[in-house]
Amino acid sequence: MLSNKSLIIHSISVALVMEYYSKILKENKDIFYITGLLHDADYEKYPNEHPNKIVKKLKEINEPEIAYAISCHYSKWGIKTKSTLDKYLLACDELTGFIVACSKVRPNGISDLKPKSVKKSLKKKSFAASVDREEIMKGIELINIDLDEHISNIISVLKDNADILNLKT
Repeated sequence: MLSNKSLIIHSISVALVMEYYSKILKENKDIFYITGLLHDADYEKYPNEHPNKIVKKLKEINEPEIAYAISCHYSKWGIKTKSTLDKYLLACDELTGFIVACSKVRPNGISDLKPKSVKKSLKKKSFAASVDREEIMKGIELINIDLDEHISNIISVLKDNADILNLKT
């Protein structure tokens, strides 16, 4: 279980974005949401073994689809994305976290955040330096969506859920 507030917010944020895309793609809403929610479930307690602990647990309870998506949600682990679920988790994880970070440094929070501002911040290597910009671009390629559109979709989901995500509006 997670206790770090930022990691909890990140997991819920990714889950909500995944749920949003499931509706557009006519995919299983629950599987998309749960995958987003659990993708970093072992990160806080087992950062050096992430995501192996949660993947193993999911396999044990016969959730291979979710387990596989979580096992490949970072391309540098070398596990190929196959399904729509896999690709969207990878495409939503880093960028959602980055957009949350962008909203936290703005006077009006998420309420007036625009894709142009997010893209400008992506170019600043010192801002949210731990976010892998290559991973964001890899995700965009995998889901074949325009970067502005993807950013706009994520902002919209975060804005609609600002209260539960403790985001300033």
